[in-house]
Amino acid sequence: MPDEAVAQLGHDLYTYWERYRGCFRTRTRDTSVQAYTYLRGQLTMEDARNYANIDRRLKGGDGQSLQHFMTDSPWRAQAVFEQIQADLCARPQLSAGGVLILDESADEKAGDHSAGAARQYNGRLGKVDLCQVATCLAYAHPARGVWTLVDGELFLPHVWFTKAYADLRREVELPAARVFETKPQLGLKMIRRVKAHGLPFERVACDDLYGRGSAFRAALDADDIRYAAEVPANTRVYLQPPIVGVPRRRHPSGRAPTRGKVLSEHQPRQVGRLVYSLRTHWRQVTVRQAERGALEADFAIHRVWTLTDTLQVCEEWLVIRRDLDERLTFILLNDPADTPEDVLIQASCQRYFTERTYQDAKTELGWDDFQARKYRAWEHQLALTAATLWFVASTKLTWQQQYARDPELLHQLEVNVLPALSTANVRELLQAVLPVPQLTPTQARHLVVHHLVNRSRSTRSRLKAQREHNDSS
Repeated sequence: MPDEAVAQLGHDLYTYWERYRGCFRTRTRDTSVQAYTYLRGQLTMEDARNYANIDRRLKGGDGQSLQHFMTDSPWRAQAVFEQIQADLCARPQLSAGGVLILDESADEKAGDHSAGAARQYNGRLGKVDLCQVATCLAYAHPARGVWTLVDGELFLPHVWFTKAYADLRREVELPAARVFETKPQLGLKMIRRVKAHGLPFERVACDDLYGRGSAFRAALDADDIRYAAEVPANTRVYLQPPIVGVPRRRHPSGRAPTRGKVLSEHQPRQVGRLVYSLRTHWRQVTVRQAERGALEADFAIHRVWTLTDTLQVCEEWLVIRRDLDERLTFILLNDPADTPEDVLIQASCQRYFTERTYQDAKTELGWDDFQARKYRAWEHQLALTAATLWFVASTKLTWQQQYARDPELLHQLEVNVLPALSTANVRELLQAVLPVPQLTPTQARHLVVHHLVNRSRSTRSRLKAQREHNDSS
């Protein structure tokens, strides 16, 4: 990694932003400079990356213009995702081998006045809690070590569409076009959206929240999309093709059956029970070479048949994974019957990259620092976080091409795999060429005075409201 590559990094960020400027122009204004400020803040600041702090630290402002840009400006968040997808399509080395990963991410909330906030399941905490839930689509290319977000939707619980939430919907400016959609419905919409934009990917991977729905898997199959979908241990499968049809009339005088059912005698089995079946044959496989050594697990494969809610018969592969800590994972895939086992096993292990994506977005880029209430602000925050993720990923991808690794290093360092650049590494290099400015004493004094005046005005408004309330009483 030569010095000129690091020195060029600040210019690379500026050039990257220029490619996205059109996403932030509205009918009457060009607010794209605020996007550059926000991107730079996410990449160079260490904590408290909210609107006020980013604007204060980078520009000496009070945060109002940046807050307006994020909360009220009508630029389309989807335009940013579309540009990210176009960038991915333009990279020849990503034309094959990519994977879409559908997953969700929850953020705790102190109150229920933020868009989508409600008591719902928080996967990170493993319990029902007051939180917001993002349903997101990540893109990963395992061979290139690339991962980023390519789409996302805020999940809105059903309660948000009740009459009791009418005022709150207006307060957070929820679009009238939004209707209740389940997480699998949101996921399917996003997958079809990126497919329509031409994003190249070989399959969709998802956890059992999405995989348990036979209708979701059938919809992907109908769209000619390969999937590797985790399912719960109680999922029922057939080890032989079930015969489905309308049964014959048992008695001449009885009513003729009209509803279909399984006519064959063999019974479905829970996938969790197959772990102990004599028909299950295990083999140990190295999943991947990690920096901590080879990651190994036991795998077993069955050809199975499942039924949708409408009794449509689906032929699938079942891959059972047993980790060294005895944790079991069950994955259904819709690959052809002649697919080699090694392909199925590798395809069943690609959800790993969703953890890397969310860790970078939250820990390294400050997605966790988001506090705004409005729906549009949530969309804008996610879109810019995705743009920042892709800048890091594209930088690593470019440097892979330009600066080859020394093959002798593996031998010298006595390791099986050389570590790749992390998001934290790229941020450290960028901080060196784009350091966060230090406020002068005069700037700091003006900001403090401005902040105190705003606090006084807020207090005055509350006192006025209290007096009006008391007078009306």
